[in-house]
Amino acid sequence: MRSSTPAFTISRLALEGGVSVETVRYYQRRGLLRVPDQPQGVRRYVQTDADRLRFIKRAQAMGFTLEEVRSLVQLREHPSCRTTRAIAMEKFSAIDEQIHQLQTLKAELASMIDECDRNLQDSKCPAIQRMEH
Repeated sequence: MRSSTPAFTISRLALEGGVSVETVRYYQRRGLLRVPDQPQGVRRYVQTDADRLRFIKRAQAMGFTLEEVRSLVQLREHPSCRTTRAIAMEKFSAIDEQIHQLQTLKAELASMIDECDRNLQDSKCPAIQRMEH
């Protein structure tokens, strides 16, 4: 980890993390980011705060919910590869199921489009009829 020398205002922290100031505040309310003291009226954030913010955003980009991110943040500070693997495996399985559902939906939509392409009666749409039943 990098130095913990005070360096960032909340605006700079948000910029470092690629988020808005409101997102930083939201993560603070959710307990994902710390709220630093205000010794001279301005809160100062350190490099480790920026690192944590980037970690949170990367975990979200990988599809983890904020509750899952909370667990991962804790594991980041107290590593347990077995626990991290279990969380990642759960996410992997959920994504695999979503992919299966999307592929099924894609095939159904392709079939509907094909039926519409073969339909010569514009007044009777097989896609609409399929969705009604």
